[in-house]
Amino acid sequence: MAEGFYWRHESDHECVPNQSGLYCRHSQVQCEQASVEICIVMNCLGYGPEIRQARRDAQKECDRLMTAEWQGNMAVITTGSKAEGLTRVLESDTDKMCVLPDIMCIEDCVNSDTLSRETTVFTLSTKVCYHGHCRLILKRLGKIIPAYIYNALCDDGNGLPLLCTDLFVTLGPTHNHMPHVVRHERAGPSLPSSIDDCLHIDLVNCLPCHCPSILKRWAERSRHWPPPATVQKVVSLGAYVTPVGFKGSEYIHVEWRICFNTGENELVSSLNNILVYIYVLLKMVVKDILKPVKKEITSYTVKNIVMWIAENNPQHVFLEKSLFYWLNEGLQELRTAIITKHLPYYMIPERNLMAACVFNYEQKRTWVATITEMMNEGPKLILRLPKIRQAVILYPEPMMGYSKMSVELELLMLKLMHRYAYCTDENGVINELDPIIQAIQTRVAEIADDARVYLF
Repeated sequence: MAEGFYWRHESDHECVPNQSGLYCRHSQVQCEQASVEICIVMNCLGYGPEIRQARRDAQKECDRLMTAEWQGNMAVITTGSKAEGLTRVLESDTDKMCVLPDIMCIEDCVNSDTLSRETTVFTLSTKVCYHGHCRLILKRLGKIIPAYIYNALCDDGNGLPLLCTDLFVTLGPTHNHMPHVVRHERAGPSLPSSIDDCLHIDLVNCLPCHCPSILKRWAERSRHWPPPATVQKVVSLGAYVTPVGFKGSEYIHVEWRICFNTGENELVSSLNNILVYIYVLLKMVVKDILKPVKKEITSYTVKNIVMWIAENNPQHVFLEKSLFYWLNEGLQELRTAIITKHLPYYMIPERNLMAACVFNYEQKRTWVATITEMMNEGPKLILRLPKIRQAVILYPEPMMGYSKMSVELELLMLKLMHRYAYCTDENGVINELDPIIQAIQTRVAEIADDARVYLF
């Protein structure tokens, strides 16, 4: 391993949290130095603020172009790690919401007369639903209602028309505006597709939702984070309902989940750098070490843990030198969520994100033991993560050289993605003779060749 990571050889010292907020396995100085060095590594690996912002901007531009291409039939919004700027172009699936127009779902307290008469209106009914879920009762038909909406209506048994989630997903738009995309079999509420067998996209049709009372309760909480301006922006972005019922509910086929994807994107983008690194590292712990088979623990679980930590602590305590202390706090919260099988949803705390998770005693015991071992290892726990371990081995060279080439390559790929969108005709055919596309492809090939030689 590279010089500078002098803490990596130590293994015989007791590990305890100290009162200054630093998690020390050895000396406080060593813990601080290790934390600072891992922050440098995280930046080299593509999790720094500048590249995250570039990714977010690129995804927003792609969403704008796709929305324009579909000419008002729906609005496209990227969600998940791509919207947060935490994954590269081809690193993971891209999650996109397709928000259907001329429909609005509202709480009982909202006056529907303020909405255009062309808008079809549904009322949120939460009486017999688990927290954060609802049924959609038709309140008013608009002047033009899509066939897939009309045909997805069913009777609730008392003469009230409900919008059925199963029928909505089955009958809903199949996005035929994208002829160059290969579509795959439905997976729950999503419609998976791929481009050239390398870019995978999960599309979820959803409806806009106006729920001011829910957002008001969230906004009025006492907190250290986010700042008031961000709180107001999250409130202004509103909510959506997606065709996902609560597992185990007898009404699952007519239940919808209330979500705040655009607001959560804004929240993650406002996180302190250290909290972003903690978020990424905890996601690696779940994926590479715990390895849940049936999504018992997900990146979304980790995101909520990090947001609760951010809200409950003053922002000035999240320093580079305290990274391992806060990583330990995150692991402790994750362990507690597994033991108690309880984790409040950040936007609607009454909803327990672990309520529908199914894991047996042996699995629970193994996960708790593994997390406990990691917490006792101090900074050495980072070497359990393959991506981080490899970066530490290569630090500072050839890691720094690789990082420079990687960032340039990714920025070029983001530009190429935009250019493809501009140069694609109505039949989905890309003009490969476009000079900008050719120039970008030439430079990409040069960097790839240089990288192979450099790393060899």
